[in-house]
Amino acid sequence: MPKYVMWGTYCEDVLEKRSPFRQAHLDGLAQQKADGILITLGPTKDVTQCFGIYEAADESTICALIEADPYWQNGIWTEYQVKEWIQAI
Repeated sequence: MPKYVMWGTYCEDVLEKRSPFRQAHLDGLAQQKADGILITLGPTKDVTQCFGIYEAADESTICALIEADPYWQNGIWTEYQVKEWIQAI
């Protein structure tokens, strides 16, 4: 199955603004991981971007998951990009 990488950006003051949506966000990610779609996801140390690796049948599946996430729906993630990734090693 193809793998995809996602790069996203966070809003200003993300640590404060994400609080009301954080648990729902984490619960959704845990479900994606349990379903075998999400391999890993997390913020950069400076909390300006996030990076994820997914495994799914197609890119539209990944985009649908991202756009259903509370962080996207509430402006915590401000933009994202998904690219199919070829894992060499």
